[in-house]
Amino acid sequence: MSGIIFLSTKDLESITRFYQEKIGMTTWLDQKSCKILQHGNLLLGFCEKDHSDTDGVVTFFFSTKEEVEQHYKMLKEIVTSQPKENPRYGIYHFFAKDPEGRDVEFQSFLHPVLPFETSMETLVQRRSIREFTAQQPGEDVLNSIFETCRFAPTSMNTESYYFKIIKDRETIELVAGVRGSSSSPIAKAPLAIAICSDPHRSKRHVQDGCIAAYHFLLAARAHGLGTCWIAAMDRDDVKQALGIPQDHYVATVTPLGYPASKPKTPKRRNAVDMVQEL
Repeated sequence: MSGIIFLSTKDLESITRFYQEKIGMTTWLDQKSCKILQHGNLLLGFCEKDHSDTDGVVTFFFSTKEEVEQHYKMLKEIVTSQPKENPRYGIYHFFAKDPEGRDVEFQSFLHPVLPFETSMETLVQRRSIREFTAQQPGEDVLNSIFETCRFAPTSMNTESYYFKIIKDRETIELVAGVRGSSSSPIAKAPLAIAICSDPHRSKRHVQDGCIAAYHFLLAARAHGLGTCWIAAMDRDDVKQALGIPQDHYVATVTPLGYPASKPKTPKRRNAVDMVQEL
């Protein structure tokens, strides 16, 4: 289920321009006298009326304090407060005014929250994380991730994949050392997860395991957690350390934890440069 918040405006053109140019919202649907704008999973509709709705607060929230501060710098001419921590609600925020006098809040939560990103945001913003905080992901978060991962597709629905949670510090350090610097990020996280598959359940167990592994990376990102695909972990020493049968396949052993920082977006090819037609 999804929803839209509609507000009345006396100046549809200027208020639309403000939220697009100043806030970065995009047009989700243009209904002429009503324009529905999108920012992440927020759908905000403005409809042309003879009065403007200015009660309440329009709140945009971001993953980090740094993003809040960036918006503060961009909107300095219309802000009504400075960024600060609010211990009552566990947020970092500031307020501004839109052209019709509505209160607009920009905030980030100072604690983990349940998934909120759109599927497109998760796909576009997932990054390889190699530095983590010491905070342990809660059992409820892990259970939610694995609940999502059970829908990963497999050949003929054989469900040949499975996950091994690695919490023992000595084992984490051992596995982190098998490939030198390539596997060392595993030791930087409070947990590690081995994503495996059983060849006795599927003739396509390698593909099943890799699909399940990427499903896990995306689900972890949606829950605010960082991961990193560590390649070439289908090794005898890794399997022995983790109690995995030697004929089973290890797609990856990924570190898992809350990112210590948000990596910058790398430069990417344009879609036209990677799509070919026959």
